Amino acid sequence: MLRDLRPTDNICGYDVRPGYYDTEGAMPVRGGINFTISSFYATSCELLLFHPGAREPYVRIPFPDSYRVGNTYSIIVFGLEINTFEYAYSFDGPYDPKKGLIFDKNKYILDPYAKAVTGQSTWGKSHADECVYKARVVFNDWDWGNFKTPSIPLEELIIYELHVRGFTMDKSSGVKNRGTFDGIREKIPYLKELGVNAVELMPIFEFDELGANRYYEGEQLYDYWGYNTVCFFAPNTSYEADHEHNREGTELKELIKDLKTNGIEVILDVVFNHTAEGNEMGPFFSFKGLDNNIYYMLTPDGKYYNFSGCGNVLNCNHPIVRNFIKSCLRYWVTEYKIDGFRFDLASILGRNEDGSPMDQPPLLKSLAFDPILRSTKLIAEAWDAGGLYQVGSFPNWNRWAEWNGKYRDDLRKFLKGDGGLAWAAAQRLTGSKDLYDPSYRGECASVNFLTCHDGFTLYDLYSYNVKHNYKNGWNNADGADDNNSWNCGVEGETDNPEVNALRIKMVKNAFATLMCSRGAALFLAGDEFCNTQFGNNNPYCQDNITSWLDWSRKEKHEDVFEFFKYMIAFRKRFHVITKNRDKCNCTLPPESIHTAQPWITDFNGYTRMIGVMYAGAAKDDPSSDEIVYFGINSYWEDVDVELPGLPAGYVWKLYVDTGKSPERVICESKNIFLFDRRITMKGRSVIALVAEKML
Repeated sequence: MLRDLRPTDNICGYDVRPGYYDTEGAMPVRGGINFTISSFYATSCELLLFHPGAREPYVRIPFPDSYRVGNTYSIIVFGLEINTFEYAYSFDGPYDPKKGLIFDKNKYILDPYAKAVTGQSTWGKSHADECVYKARVVFNDWDWGNFKTPSIPLEELIIYELHVRGFTMDKSSGVKNRGTFDGIREKIPYLKELGVNAVELMPIFEFDELGANRYYEGEQLYDYWGYNTVCFFAPNTSYEADHEHNREGTELKELIKDLKTNGIEVILDVVFNHTAEGNEMGPFFSFKGLDNNIYYMLTPDGKYYNFSGCGNVLNCNHPIVRNFIKSCLRYWVTEYKIDGFRFDLASILGRNEDGSPMDQPPLLKSLAFDPILRSTKLIAEAWDAGGLYQVGSFPNWNRWAEWNGKYRDDLRKFLKGDGGLAWAAAQRLTGSKDLYDPSYRGECASVNFLTCHDGFTLYDLYSYNVKHNYKNGWNNADGADDNNSWNCGVEGETDNPEVNALRIKMVKNAFATLMCSRGAALFLAGDEFCNTQFGNNNPYCQDNITSWLDWSRKEKHEDVFEFFKYMIAFRKRFHVITKNRDKCNCTLPPESIHTAQPWITDFNGYTRMIGVMYAGAAKDDPSSDEIVYFGINSYWEDVDVELPGLPAGYVWKLYVDTGKSPERVICESKNIFLFDRRITMKGRSVIALVAEKML
C-alpha cells in the first residue's frame, strides 16, 4: 500500500508516480486517478486520455519500465478530475496469429475492469467510431446504509425472469421511464402483488445492441437480449433513465435496494462463456488486444473454438481468466449486493484450455468455496452449444444448482398428453432425485422451469406447434425445433372459444404444476397474463412488441393473473411443498407418489394420471401437520381418482380444480370436502387438495 502520494516523475506534462498494483482498473485516489492493468505477453503499454466524446486521445502516457511489476502496469496521474476525461489503453507486443498473438498498438483497448463504458447510453444510437470503446471512472460513494438482504433459501425461490427493456418498454406498461431500471422500480408494487420473491435480470453488463448490424425487410435487428458482453464490470447504461456521467450504476443500485427492501432477491444472468469480440472476423477492442491467446480458447492454428455458438469461447480455466471472473463476481456481490448468478452456457466454464471437459474444473471449484460468494446462489445452465449436456452431473461441491432442462422437457411432454412419461414426471415433481441425489446434492440443486427467455412463452406453448421466427432474418432456421408444444388444435390466434378455453386451462395446469414441484421455481415475465411472442421462440433480435410485454393482456386475462397469484401464495403457505419438513406427527411419509389408486406406482406407457402427496409438521406449529395432494390428469378424458387415506380426524378439502368452470377453478372458499376420498378429474386438468382437521 502506498502511503506517500507525492509525484515522482513528470510524463507528457503530467505529474505521476507508480500506482496501486493490486487494484485492477481505474479509481480515484488522493490528488488524482490510479490506473492499473495487466498483460502477460505485452512488451509495452500506454494510457490514452480523451476529452469526453472525442475520437482521438489528447495525450498518450507511456508506462515507464519502472512502473511495471511483473505483468502489471500501474500509474497514478495527478491533477485529473474524474469528470473531465475518458480513457483507454494501447498495447504493443508480438504478432504471431498462429500462436494467437495479435498485438496491435494502433488499437484502442477498453479496460476490462472499467466501471462505465462511454458512448453506450442511448439505446439504438450508432457510434461514431465502430468498435471503439472508452471508459469512464465512476464515483464509488453509494451508501447502502444499514441494509439487510432477504436471504431466502434457494428451494423457496419463485424466480421471475425479465428483460430490463422489454419489461416496461411498451406504452401499456404505464410507467414513466419505460425500458429502464427505474421502470422496474415503478413496477415493484406489481411484483409484490404477484408474490414472486426473486427477479432474474437478463444480461445487464454493458453490451452493444447494434453490434450485429443486421436488417430484415428494412427493419433494424438488434442484439436485444444482450448475451454479447462488451464489459463485465459496467452496467448497461442504456437501461438508465438518468444518464449521469461518472455515476453509472446508481440507478441500478437504487433498484436493487428497493427490490430487496420489499423482500425480492436479485439474480443476474451472466455470460462468461464468450464476449462481443467474436471470431477472426469480429471486432478488436478488449481481450484480443490484451492477451488474445490467454483469454480465448484457441485451436492449434490460432483460430477460435466456438462452443458458445457466438464466435469465441472464454478460456475460463486459465488462471488469469479464472481470477478475472472471480473478481468480477465478487465486485457485483460487494458493490451491488447481488444475491445470485445464473451462468449462461455454464458447461463451458468447466472445459479445459483444449476444450475438453474437466472432472473438477478449477473455476467452478474456486467459486464454490470462495468466502465472499459463500451466501451467493450459483445456478448453472448445465449445457453448452458444443454438445456438452450436464443436467444432473454438473460439477457442484454441493454448492451449484442447475437449470433443470429435463424438468422442462419431461413435464412439457407429459402435460400435453404424451405417453410413457408418468415415472419421469413424478420424479420431476418431487425434486428430480434421480438426477440430484440428496445425499450429496442436498435439497436445493434443481431450478425448475417450463418457460424462460429461450423458447416459447407459456401462452405460445399451447398456441403453436412450430416456431415462427422468419422476422429474425434466418429463414426460420434459428431457434429450437424440439419445443414439445401443442397448439390445442389451431396454429396461432383463433376465435374458436373451445380452443381458447383449452389453452387457458393448459396454461393454468402448467403453472400449478410448477408451483407444486419441489425445487426452486422460475417462470418468464408476462406468463402471468398470457403474453405472446406470436410464435417466435428465439426473439433475441426483436426490439419491438414481439419481445416487449403487452400489459394490456393483463386485463384480458385477469383470471390467469389471479390464478398465478393464488398458486404462488399457495406454494408459500404450505411449506411441505418446497422441502421435507420434520417428521409428521402422523405416520405419512414426507412425500409419496400415486396414480388413480393411492400408493400404486405401477406406471406403464398409458399412465397419464399421477399424484404426489407432501406431508410434514407445520412450520409455524410443529404439533400439527401439513398434508398437501397435487394431481395431474394429462389424459383427454375423465379419470376417477381415489385419494390416499388420512390420519383420524382429517379430511381432504379441494382448493384448486382446473377442470371446473373458470370462476370456480380456485375453490378453497367453496368448502368442498371429499369425505369418501374420491374425485372425478376432468380431462386435461389438475387438482390441489389440503388435509384439514375436522373439529
